[in-house]
Amino acid sequence: MDQTLYLILLLIALCSVSECVQRQYHFINETKTWTEAQRHCRESYTDLATVDNMNDMNELKNSVKDGGGQYIRIGLKKSVNDGGGQYIRIGLERTSVDKWQWSSGEPALYLNWEPGQPDGRDECAMMMRDGQWHDESCSNSLTFICSSSNMNTGLFFVNQTKNWRDAQRFCRQTHSDLVSVRNQNESQQVQKFINDNRISNDVWIGLFRDSWQWSDQSISSFRDWAPGEPNNAGGLGVENCAVLSKNSPRQWIDDPCSYYYPFVCHEDKLILIRENLTWPEAMRYCRQNYTDLVSVHSEEMQRRVMNVVKRASTEAVWLGLRHSCTVGLWFWVSGETVCYQNWAPGNGTGDEDCVSAVRSGAVQSGGDQRWTSRPQHDTLNFICSRYEE
Repeated sequence: MDQTLYLILLLIALCSVSECVQRQYHFINETKTWTEAQRHCRESYTDLATVDNMNDMNELKNSVKDGGGQYIRIGLKKSVNDGGGQYIRIGLERTSVDKWQWSSGEPALYLNWEPGQPDGRDECAMMMRDGQWHDESCSNSLTFICSSSNMNTGLFFVNQTKNWRDAQRFCRQTHSDLVSVRNQNESQQVQKFINDNRISNDVWIGLFRDSWQWSDQSISSFRDWAPGEPNNAGGLGVENCAVLSKNSPRQWIDDPCSYYYPFVCHEDKLILIRENLTWPEAMRYCRQNYTDLVSVHSEEMQRRVMNVVKRASTEAVWLGLRHSCTVGLWFWVSGETVCYQNWAPGNGTGDEDCVSAVRSGAVQSGGDQRWTSRPQHDTLNFICSRYEE
């Protein structure tokens, strides 16, 4: 076995990142309320549609094509609930709790507020020259910084003043998104960029807060509201669900949950199995019922795993990560080398105990959800993948 793995590792000379869609979208051309649509999706697929990024959004639009009316339901909704036929539902709803989130879809785990901030009055964030953040009214006009999907490949200062939504739209059309500052290292990179480019004014970053959540409880903070949305038209507090407009450019609006619209479901490609099995048993289960244990070969895939593991019943969850004592390396069961790293401190060094037990990799179900090295005979929940590698 180890000799075969050794040959695989030798043959894989370069790290590769697979471009995988997280979900398969299914357009349902039947009109239902948000609750009825949610029930249908959960019975037949996984849930009402969740969207993590613009790639997902394009996949969702392709699934809709020319079906339905003018609007389609997705899975975004307010928790405060209250006919028609012009929207398509997705799985986004409003809640009673505001959370700070990144425009690109990641949760805001790292925060660098100026003392006394945020003061609770505003819903968008700017960065000052010293690198600290300040909340600001989203309607104010500031210059801003865009980034590519990988911060290491480029930051872009836009010396035009726009409100936060228009700045977000500009970045998505020309680069990737408003810049995310997800940790201390990225904060230093952005601050150095500001100083190197002699940017003397405050700039928008991609941090915002809102009270919307996905039906499947996903941590994705991606939003694609149409200009002026969500607007709670009439001020009656009843527009608590999100729908996709079929009009160009097919963005989202808020609308009452009780209206009847066609909708989009999604089917996850990552499946949490809440059974406690050893690593070899978990791999066998996944290969018999799906494709394999999940391989986490990119930061994007790690975010998808984070959405799944929070529902686990064990402190850690098996991944398709294995250690070879022969060559002293970790590898994925899919045949990929471990290029993207997300190890907890003291784990994944390669200097493993090869005498007492074979080591396999798991992801923490709580905290910052890092990877850990564990004896393969531990019994844990695990994540199966439907991806064909």
